[in-house]
Amino acid sequence: MTELPADYRAFHQLYRPRYIQWAELYLANRHDAEEAVDQAFEDLYFAWTDVLTTESPNAYAWSVVRHRTIECARARRRRPTVIDTAAFETTALRHAVDPVGELEQSLSVYEAICALPERQHDVIVLHYCLGHSIRETADIMGITQGGVRSTARFARHRLRDALGLEREEEHR
Repeated sequence: MTELPADYRAFHQLYRPRYIQWAELYLANRHDAEEAVDQAFEDLYFAWTDVLTTESPNAYAWSVVRHRTIECARARRRRPTVIDTAAFETTALRHAVDPVGELEQSLSVYEAICALPERQHDVIVLHYCLGHSIRETADIMGITQGGVRSTARFARHRLRDALGLEREEEHR
């Protein structure tokens, strides 16, 4: 058996847990998330030489992982579950004075996030829902930190508009 290239092994070791975390949130199933991510890494392995010649191997890999995760959801005839599980399990909902109001608000936020363009959606989910830093989000997606900040700003504006909230002065 041929040994995997060291750079591929390092990439796999560093990014697989992050990708699984995102895919599990999307698929709401750890086994399916691992399967989708492992299929993505298999695709990356077979194209590894080409991946390394791209402008951003991380962006290329993110695209493959995203595609495989969506494909897995479709194959299992599931709707994407990004954020909805988290919304129902929040501490705020469990301790809310008005649980029905909190649930309605959570569902509105969920629908608004799902309606965002792909890149904005991914930044919001990685940074705000999964808690990755700006640097980590940029690294995972293969974009600049400035790109994450800018994308997050536009996404927040869209979310405020979709939810009928007034825009507040942003501080960063």
